[in-house]
Amino acid sequence: MSKLQSDALREAISTIVAQSKEKQRKFTETIELQIGLKNYDPQKDKRFSGSVKLPHIPRPKMKICMLGDAQHVEEAEKIGLDYMDVEALKKLNKNKKLVKKLAKKYHAFLASESVIKQIPRLLGPGLNKAGKEIPNPCYSPGIARVQSE
Repeated sequence: MSKLQSDALREAISTIVAQSKEKQRKFTETIELQIGLKNYDPQKDKRFSGSVKLPHIPRPKMKICMLGDAQHVEEAEKIGLDYMDVEALKKLNKNKKLVKKLAKKYHAFLASESVIKQIPRLLGPGLNKAGKEIPNPCYSPGIARVQSE
C-alpha cells in the first residue's frame, strides 16, 4: 500500500458525490471508507476505541429511550427524552411481544450503569432478537443529554 494523496482523495469524493446527484435513488446511499494502518496488529493492539461526534446529524428524527434509575429518569424527563424505570421494565415481564414492540419503537437505548446489568434478566433476549444492540451505558448525571445529541 502507498500513501494516499489528499488531492486524489478529494477528487474521488467529489466524483462520488457528483455521480450520486446524477441519478437519484429512492433509498439512502452509503459510502464506505477503509483505512489500512502500517505496523498495526488489530489482534494485539486494541488502542482504537471510542466515539466520534459528527459535524452533522446522521439521523435527525432518531428516537432514544432511557432505561434508568430514578436520577437518570428525572433527568430524561427534564430534557424530553422518553424513559422507562426498573418498575416499568418489570411490568414487561419478559413478554416477547411487548419487548419486541418496545424495541421497534426506538432506534437506540441508553441505560444507567446500575440498570444495564439487570436488563437481560428483566427483558430477556428480546432486544437482541429484535436487532437492537445492548443499551449504551450512561454513567453520570448530565451525560444523557450529551449522548442523546
